Amino acid sequence: MPPQPRLNAVAFVSPQNHPILIRTFAQPRQDELKYHYIAHTSLDVIEERIASAQAAKSTECYLSLLYTMEDVAVYGYVTPLRVKIILALALTDAVVRDIDVIAIFKAMHTAYHLSVANPFLKVNMPLESVNDHAAMLSAGSAKWKAFRQRVDDVGRVMGASIPSSTSNASTQSH
Repeated sequence: MPPQPRLNAVAFVSPQNHPILIRTFAQPRQDELKYHYIAHTSLDVIEERIASAQAAKSTECYLSLLYTMEDVAVYGYVTPLRVKIILALALTDAVVRDIDVIAIFKAMHTAYHLSVANPFLKVNMPLESVNDHAAMLSAGSAKWKAFRQRVDDVGRVMGASIPSSTSNASTQSH
């Protein structure tokens, strides 16, 4: 059995390209800015892939490998509601199978879906911003602790080191 890919970071980006959550798992923690940069630069590639998929009338959510940079392979996924999920996996000599990456994306998508679909969550936001998932989610708030916990659980399964206390330095939301 091939070794499991190591998750360095995950980013959730709203349909309006506002970061919902950028969570880094890589060591050392100084690399956090690098993963913010990777998330933002991935948006251009994702938009190109979405445009070409729409032209081909494809309904595939998985966008496959977006690009590689230094020691990171960046993969993309777009939910049916156009929330973008970006994974940064550590580059290794082993082959990373698409089925493994798709499984990670589906777990991350499920974590997001379960958090957004919570009927008991009160969202304090004006009605005119209902279409902006970043305003709705506000993943930095205490209300969304379960979402961050689910993302951390997926990271733990992937072998990522999760700090015992989540600080603002390791969890970034906008």
